[in-house]
Amino acid sequence: MTQPEIIFARARERVGRLPVSSKFYQALGGLPDAFKTWAFNTFLLLYYNQILGLPASWVSLVLMLALAVDAVTDPMVGAWSDGLRSRFGRRHGMMYASILPLGLSLFAIFNPPSGLSHPGLVAWLALFAIGARVAMTFFLIPWSALFPELTDDYAERSEVLTWRYLVSGAGTVLFTVAVWSYIFPSSARFTPGQLNPQGYPIFALVLSLSVMAAALLTTALTQREIPYLRQPAVGTRFSLRLTLRDTLGTLRNPDFRILFIGLLLSSTISGTLGALDIYMMTYFWGLTPEQLRWFAIGGIGGIIAFALIPALQKRLDKKHLLIAAMMISLVNGLAFIGMRFAGVLPPADDPWLLRILLANEVFRIALAFVIGVMFVSMIADTIDAQELHSGRRQEGVFSAAISFANKAISGLGILAAGILLDLMVRLPPGVTPATLPPGAAGRLGLTVMAVSLLYLLPFWIASRYSISRARHREILYALAERRTAGLAPN
Repeated sequence: MTQPEIIFARARERVGRLPVSSKFYQALGGLPDAFKTWAFNTFLLLYYNQILGLPASWVSLVLMLALAVDAVTDPMVGAWSDGLRSRFGRRHGMMYASILPLGLSLFAIFNPPSGLSHPGLVAWLALFAIGARVAMTFFLIPWSALFPELTDDYAERSEVLTWRYLVSGAGTVLFTVAVWSYIFPSSARFTPGQLNPQGYPIFALVLSLSVMAAALLTTALTQREIPYLRQPAVGTRFSLRLTLRDTLGTLRNPDFRILFIGLLLSSTISGTLGALDIYMMTYFWGLTPEQLRWFAIGGIGGIIAFALIPALQKRLDKKHLLIAAMMISLVNGLAFIGMRFAGVLPPADDPWLLRILLANEVFRIALAFVIGVMFVSMIADTIDAQELHSGRRQEGVFSAAISFANKAISGLGILAAGILLDLMVRLPPGVTPATLPPGAAGRLGLTVMAVSLLYLLPFWIASRYSISRARHREILYALAERRTAGLAPN
């Protein structure tokens, strides 16, 4: 049997476990996307719809188009990153290059020039929404591709991801509290404070600087890991045809195909619900910024999950943990809205309502933490299966395929949210909780319940995933034998 060409190799093999400091430094890279995603999901539709006066469906259509354009760049960046050779390795050069364009685009999107017409606002939103998302792609895809390379261990991968979600959660908690407390407090003129147009230029600056600082820190601090990351023996030129082939080729992996299809469906649903969340908080639950900032307490749920995941994973495979957490989360969300309709929960002006919602937020965040860690860790295991089948390490392409699905399809969710607000909820621009049309809050709650029930389909699809702990151990053993013997893949 002929000896295959060695495509990827580490300059240095790690002795022992991945240092805790490296897990923390890599986890810092979750903050830029966490901050950006929270800002977009919480304020972007509300700002351009309720404050600047654009119809919600217009804003949603622009955001969907921006996501679609961004999604097209994901496979390109992933494939380019996989074959790149430079003194910064395959990933870090792109991460450094993305930081300034990302910060400038985020500043611009929440700080449009005054006096723009509706078409002018649409053009401004489109330009900088696309700019911010493409710049984030050049950071996020290489950063995400780092994680499967840091360790091959089944359980340690979940530990790396747990650190990522813990740091992202803690950072988002601090960011959220600061924004609600100091940028959007309620006032005599603007109640709730998120309807105050004067807060958005300040928010734009804070968001931009926070994202750039976090991106720079994680890139610089993880640069020491480059010798331990697999590098191509020979750099490859970027090819659109090969990129498309490699991206489509990931779907030949049956377990990745299951996760990919499940993500397509869940991203559409979560995109819709995420865009509606600030409307639910403002108009259905009637919460003010002074109350909303306390939802940062939900970060305690991440700490609880951080402590529980290692013990849970010793007893259960990742798939079983994922499905259990998803089902509990769905039932929990439906139950709380249902209890509101049934009059079981206290009224909006009762302090106990906020306390109950905060306790549930801790529980909800713990479940979301488990779902996120298990899903991404399962993706990493499919990359090992792909190497066993093809002989290639394609962390960037796999990360890009996931990002492509998430962005392209969640864009449909954002569009759906805008259409639902205009046609089903019938919420006019400029409305406050005090001037809410009769029945609008109820229509909003029923809409969210109906959309949430669609999660049952991706739950069923996820149950078809087949890589267990035992199967992953077999894959790693076969890969180790091949690397030792120098055998070509089947």
